[in-house]
Amino acid sequence: MLSAHRALFLGMRRLLDGLQSKVSRLTLGLSSMLAMLAAPAARAEYGLQFPRPVTTIAQDILTLHNTILIICLVIFVVVFGVMFYAVVKHRKSRGHKAAEFHDNAILEVIWTVVPFVILIAMAIPSTAVLLKMDDTSHSELTVKITGYQWKWKYEFPDQDLSYLSSLATPRNQINNKEAKGEHYLLEVDNPLVLPVGKKIRFVLTANDVIHAWWVPQLGVKKDAIPGFVNEMWTLINEPGTYRGQCAELCGKDHGFMPIVVSAVSPEEFNKWVVAQKDKAKAEAASAANKTFAKEELLERGKKVYDGTCAACHGPNGEGVATFPKMAGSKTATGPVAVHISTVLNGRPGTAMQAFGPQLNDLDLAAVITYERNAFGNNTSDVVQPAQVKAARK
Repeated sequence: MLSAHRALFLGMRRLLDGLQSKVSRLTLGLSSMLAMLAAPAARAEYGLQFPRPVTTIAQDILTLHNTILIICLVIFVVVFGVMFYAVVKHRKSRGHKAAEFHDNAILEVIWTVVPFVILIAMAIPSTAVLLKMDDTSHSELTVKITGYQWKWKYEFPDQDLSYLSSLATPRNQINNKEAKGEHYLLEVDNPLVLPVGKKIRFVLTANDVIHAWWVPQLGVKKDAIPGFVNEMWTLINEPGTYRGQCAELCGKDHGFMPIVVSAVSPEEFNKWVVAQKDKAKAEAASAANKTFAKEELLERGKKVYDGTCAACHGPNGEGVATFPKMAGSKTATGPVAVHISTVLNGRPGTAMQAFGPQLNDLDLAAVITYERNAFGNNTSDVVQPAQVKAARK
């Protein structure tokens, strides 16, 4: 059954590719002219045109957009041109009287056939692009993307590598205490690193609510839905840094969930993978065998808190909207074991997520230590990674 569906899919695609080439020849000249006219504006301001495509799919989408826009423009000019001509030339002030007529078979055939032909001319290239966008076969690398409130988790199954990517814009800029940076709200602590020249398959899902992973220059946008898996792909043509955002309203910090893709050469990508795995192994070994000083944990814990917890509990532990405050809370000042369990496993029925799958033992120990000794919570408690590891069992 699957092979039959696959054969049908490929047959439809070959047919549509042939038809698309014929339609494209009719619209390529006008499309190129429109693109050239819009190019200066596109360089100056994304709002006047698509950002510059760096993948074949993104270029196909831009060409399709320009083609459909030209068709709509021609229809607009023809329809309103005839309408305004009739209004001006046959107005009552010139002595014209309204004609009375009923059936006109030729006219009825024309206004039925012409829109049908126009729709087919628009549907052929559109369907071809949609089929191409959904064809994830023959990919050379798989990346699993999981959306969280409000960050992304990237996993490379074949490389046995995973990490979180969170907003890196300083809170002082968000709170208007500092000047906005060049990439305000579009910068992250850990970008997604991908090789150029390789077909990459994305597998998307979400942990809590619906998110959407969208990078305009790559021509990719797909919903990440809890309990459901979506697919899409890209093949980046040139190295660079490409930015996007979550494009699905996902909660109060929806606007603070950027995406940064760093496209590098295959050789640089392989070196990056080795470096990341070595770093993860070193941290895991250090966390398992080392007793950390309180100052070390507090310093690391503040960074983890600012990037992971501050969105809900406030940068100063004051709480945000309906989210509880950390300053003086029963969790942060009560038994250590309860605090560890809450952060590890979350609280069912509340917005408190389980951070066990997201953070390693060292980061969890650091942020718990920070929460118990910041915001006036002077418990003097120090939580070591070994305690967190034991609580996981």
